[in-house]
Amino acid sequence: MSVRHSKKFILLTTALLAGLTGAAALPGVALAAAAPTVTTLPFSDPFDVVSTGDRVFVSGGRESTQIAVTDAAGTITGTIDGLEGPTKLQLSNDRRTLYVTLRTAGEIAAFDTGSLLRSATYDIGDGTCPSSLAFTGRYVWFGYGCGGWEGNIGRIDLGRQPAVITKGLADTSFYTPPLLASALRNTKVLLAGDEGQSPSGHIAYSIGAGGALTRISATSSENSGGNGQDLALDPAGVTAFSANGAPYQVRSFPVADMSKTATLYDTGAYPSAVDISRDGTRVAGGIFAWYDPDVYIFNPDGTLVTRFELGGTDHTLVPGALSWSPNGRRLYAVSNDGYLHTTPAQLHVLPIPSA
Repeated sequence: MSVRHSKKFILLTTALLAGLTGAAALPGVALAAAAPTVTTLPFSDPFDVVSTGDRVFVSGGRESTQIAVTDAAGTITGTIDGLEGPTKLQLSNDRRTLYVTLRTAGEIAAFDTGSLLRSATYDIGDGTCPSSLAFTGRYVWFGYGCGGWEGNIGRIDLGRQPAVITKGLADTSFYTPPLLASALRNTKVLLAGDEGQSPSGHIAYSIGAGGALTRISATSSENSGGNGQDLALDPAGVTAFSANGAPYQVRSFPVADMSKTATLYDTGAYPSAVDISRDGTRVAGGIFAWYDPDVYIFNPDGTLVTRFELGGTDHTLVPGALSWSPNGRRLYAVSNDGYLHTTPAQLHVLPIPSA
């Protein structure tokens, strides 16, 4: 059983036990949300979702060979096939290129989001298991590592032809491939963090000349939370966000000093995903639980805007699988049946109330 799947099993068991003794308290009443729409996907163990505006891409996961492609409303319009374990997805800032980690192949592939044709393949190496991505203009960053304490950070330098791949750039080792996040309007900051560890250390790096990483700050064992699931940066790269299995809040930190905790966003039990809208005015947080609302939308100050119970089959949110549409009018969420993988996964299109 993989780290990701064993983590789901632990959370599922805990959630079922908690359900026998009473559901966790919910945040206060917020705006009523329109019902989400639900699309059945052609695989059962998806990994990630991104939106270009007119298209949505959902990766099939480690055992899949596909990326599902839908329109903005969630209707499947095609697939990208013949891939070896498509997991993490990352768009370029202009949304014209889709990058995907092919964990099984030890590669990262690039696709044109208009034609869906492959434009490049970057060989990270056998036994590297690339599993996370971030984009900062000239550089595509990736987290990699197959065994315990082999996790590290690498980069693809798109400014050189052919592109140059460099590994071993972190100033520490991670137990698993580190989670990564980048900022839409700041190409000088990279956020990295432990996945599934307790406490989960999160580190902010500055990106210097030649793509060198220099640590800015890091969370402490007291404020980082445990069982890390997802990371995000606001568009300006000033504030970092994390979703951890505990405590039951999406947490934020000033990048300049991540030992300090900023705004807390109250969700239900087991936060597992976080994403920030492109204009920075909304924070989305999701949880791994069957008995609470699954997705919460907040203002930056932590006030609740609305919340959603994902419809369709009795599924729970896939860790990290939240993505805003570029205009902020929709949020995309992907769910499955936890660690079972016996029923098809689903894409949920969540309509967001206007500010």
